Amino acid sequence: MRTLVHLSDLHFGRVDHGLLAPLRTLIERIDPDVLVVSGDLTQRAKPEQFEEARAYLDTLPGPQIIVPGNHDISLYNVFRRFVKPLERYKRYITDDLDPVYIDDEIAVVGVNTARSFTIKDGKVSRDQLEVVRQQLAKVPAEVTRIVVAHHPFDLPDHFEERDLVNRAPRAMQAFSECGVDILMGGHMHASHAGSTAARYQLSEYAALVVQAGTATSTRGRGEVNSFNVLRVDSQMVEIDRYGWDVVHGHFELVDTDKFLRTGNVWTPHNDGLMAAGL
Repeated sequence: MRTLVHLSDLHFGRVDHGLLAPLRTLIERIDPDVLVVSGDLTQRAKPEQFEEARAYLDTLPGPQIIVPGNHDISLYNVFRRFVKPLERYKRYITDDLDPVYIDDEIAVVGVNTARSFTIKDGKVSRDQLEVVRQQLAKVPAEVTRIVVAHHPFDLPDHFEERDLVNRAPRAMQAFSECGVDILMGGHMHASHAGSTAARYQLSEYAALVVQAGTATSTRGRGEVNSFNVLRVDSQMVEIDRYGWDVVHGHFELVDTDKFLRTGNVWTPHNDGLMAAGL
């Protein structure tokens, strides 16, 4: 079994600094095999915001799989936005926009969905999907396949279709063909875990979607700051969601979702695990 900590939407530049030390302490205690950060490390892609994000990431355990978000592209500087959209991200965070981590139990593949020509929406290209295919083609069948992107490929019904990454149906078809098990993302500042079966009618295939809220931003959009911990086995995934307890000043376990795999179909198997009962 592998343990992944899933952070998203850190938004340095609009961070609640009182959360940083407790978050780091808890992550150290969890001791993940992989730390995933699904985009929006900064609020406005400024050098000092990237520097602060980099300094904080350096205090967290690795290996780290990090992808950019739309906020990591300059918004108001037109030249930088369209000519050098991710230059600062690559300088301060990583120049690898398609990061990969593979061991004998999990394969984690990052996909950059941030684009210059849209303010907040994302996109995945044919070439990127082909890279995912190539990366996963060399992975043994028993290894759990995970794709990380900032923009979501699936969301609950109460979100709008336009909130999904552009070309999501095409991507889901490709993911079904190369056996992607888990899709991890952020962007919406809303926690969610579910199956793709309701939205995408793909024969004998349904992936597990795991969305993270914002771990540290002051822009919570009605949800407390939160992050996910995934415990991944080849046939079972448990997702713990930790939320910020304002009264006691620490992150605490809020709820746990469990999903089981039958063939290439992931389905929920919640058995009432709640923080209050643990």
